[in-house]
Amino acid sequence: MIPEDDKVFLRKRWRELRDKYAELRFETPKGPVRDDAHVQNLMVNDHEQVILIDFEACCFDRPEWDLMVTAVEHQGLGWQTDAQYADFLGEYGWDLFDWPGYETRRGLEEFGMTTWLMQNVTEDERTAQEYQRRIAGLRNDGGPRNWRPC
Repeated sequence: MIPEDDKVFLRKRWRELRDKYAELRFETPKGPVRDDAHVQNLMVNDHEQVILIDFEACCFDRPEWDLMVTAVEHQGLGWQTDAQYADFLGEYGWDLFDWPGYETRRGLEEFGMTTWLMQNVTEDERTAQEYQRRIAGLRNDGGPRNWRPC
């Protein structure tokens, strides 16, 4: 069960992020976007070929949406090593951390990561605890993130 004060906070946060997003200026043209591009959505088959999975959010939009997943997972959460992130940047050519829209997109990414997990809080205690970590992180925007992958 989600406490009412969390729901109130999330609705307010969503409005704030929506308004900030409307003011963003993107540096890239629109193109195909995966929108859930992270290593948990990669599988390796018996022939050592990497296969992308989980395509329901694919769309035609800005590449910042794809790049932000890995940027947040590295910069804010430490889920990739510096070497892994450097390889990623070598392929894409630039780091969103330097983009003026980073904080807004980071906020949207973390909001999505938290609300996605929120739907599963009754599944088990581990998920409920992770939700509590994430909502606490959203409430303390400048604080460290000790989130764990789910």
